Amino acid sequence: MTAAAVLRVCGRPPSIEERRPPMPHSGEVPIRVAAAPITPLDVLCASGTSYFGPPATPYVPGVQGVGRRDDGTPVWFATSAGMRPGDGSMAAAVSIPYVDVVPLPADAPLTLIAALGLSAVAAHAALTRTGGLAEGEVVLVLGAGGVVGQAAIQLARLSGASRVIAVSRSAPARERALQLGAEHAVPLLPDDDAGTLADRLRAVSGLVDLVLDPVFGVPAAAALRVLRPGGRLVNLGSSAGATAPLDSVTLRSGSLQILGYTNNALSVGERADSLGVVATHATAGNLTVAHEVVPITDVADAWQRQTAGTADGRIVLAF
Repeated sequence: MTAAAVLRVCGRPPSIEERRPPMPHSGEVPIRVAAAPITPLDVLCASGTSYFGPPATPYVPGVQGVGRRDDGTPVWFATSAGMRPGDGSMAAAVSIPYVDVVPLPADAPLTLIAALGLSAVAAHAALTRTGGLAEGEVVLVLGAGGVVGQAAIQLARLSGASRVIAVSRSAPARERALQLGAEHAVPLLPDDDAGTLADRLRAVSGLVDLVLDPVFGVPAAAALRVLRPGGRLVNLGSSAGATAPLDSVTLRSGSLQILGYTNNALSVGERADSLGVVATHATAGNLTVAHEVVPITDVADAWQRQTAGTADGRIVLAF
């Protein structure tokens, strides 16, 4: 028997139960799990209110994790837990389809890679694949306090950006952004409109080439106003608003591009490529993110803190 976090009622935290290790089916890889993050997607699916519909309960949450194969090879893996019937990563032993398993460097920092995971994949692919980041360009990162934003600051510099400007509501997040490599960290104030925020951005950034936008709303509208002609904004979230006060003149006068991004559009190979870049940088000590490691036995409390937003960054459950 092995330990697993099991969710029996939507909207409530999972609890620890003992379960038999799964038997691998054809094309599956048995993995001893080392760590699994509690992500916003995990919480959304477990709430029963996601666009995937209520999950079949009971089930083991966890859409991603890290661990080791039977031969000791460290790996990252993905699951569809909460989106389709079946169990996820928050168990000591799992069996994962081969195509969803990505080998990691032998000395990879597993809990850090668990914390980075698909959020860092999104930051990398949105910057480079969708956004077409070129050497020497100036990048503006909105929502710099989140995992995507923190990763984007570092990955933009590692991918050749000459300067990175960050925006965040939180003073500690802005200080962290500077430590991670942002040249300036601009506050997002409660009464900001697109014009006032754009003015503060322009004062420190000048014109920028590429905006990474996990927030939309007023910050996205402000960012469009500081894009150079032909500049790009890549949107991959809406935490600041489902709609944004965009104006036609700004879009047309600058021939600006607004591009949408989702990890769901990545092929298995593209996801593995970006995960490989993330893992290589993390292993080299060039990429990190605020995270907190807690034992799997504390999953109920950790789940509640992650849901309430009181955790110190991304919580990673360790086995």
